[in-house]
Amino acid sequence: MVFFKGIALGIAMFSRIPMPKVDWNEKNMRYMLCGFPLVGVAIGFLLWLWTWLCGILNFGTIIRAVGLTLIPVAVSGGIHLEGFCDVSDAIASRAEPERKRQIMKDSHIGAFAAISLFAYLLVYFAFCCELAITLRSLLLLSSIPVLSRSMSGLSVIFFPASTNQGLFRSFKDTADRVGAIIALSLFWAAAAVLILIYNPIAALVMLFLAAVALLILYLVSWKQFCGMSGDLAGWFLCLAELFMLIGLTMIYKV
Repeated sequence: MVFFKGIALGIAMFSRIPMPKVDWNEKNMRYMLCGFPLVGVAIGFLLWLWTWLCGILNFGTIIRAVGLTLIPVAVSGGIHLEGFCDVSDAIASRAEPERKRQIMKDSHIGAFAAISLFAYLLVYFAFCCELAITLRSLLLLSSIPVLSRSMSGLSVIFFPASTNQGLFRSFKDTADRVGAIIALSLFWAAAAVLILIYNPIAALVMLFLAAVALLILYLVSWKQFCGMSGDLAGWFLCLAELFMLIGLTMIYKV
């Protein structure tokens, strides 16, 4: 029962999906990260549903691409884009690591965050427009939210934290490390194997680019912030999803 409460708490934390009310305590938080990839599964299903509806209603490429861009934001409640904005502001400051961590805690959005957010959504939308929609490309596209969340969750567990306080540190310290690693790895492996079966070349490109994004996360978190944070986990998720989308689109273009 504690396991399922933890999953429900994780889904409620990382999405806007309605879930039963669960007490916020260390016992239930142990399995929060196990529910993280399930949010990706829900997003993948909705991407399928939206594409099907666009076909039924004879919507054009632009309307379809708007849905593909905004569905992940709507389901997640923008929690990861919020981290993307905070990190973008902090990096643009060119300040010392301590000052950058303070900037990330600021609830106000800065100019560089607004510019980065606009650019990110514009590029994501553009590649959604360019993506050739087939049964296989849609399957690979739907796997992206699962892969990104699995890797983001694993980065929370394995990468050192920047501070000994805060919500991120609570996630890291209270998590059932073995259980979370197994659950996140299984979700990642299932999604990876599935796309490798359907399109090995596109899958390898997507997984490689996701690994590049993970390497960038490690270097940025260590060199610029002296460790990981929740905002950096969200920033990586956005970066990884964009990288994988670009790789998928380019494969179907050549």
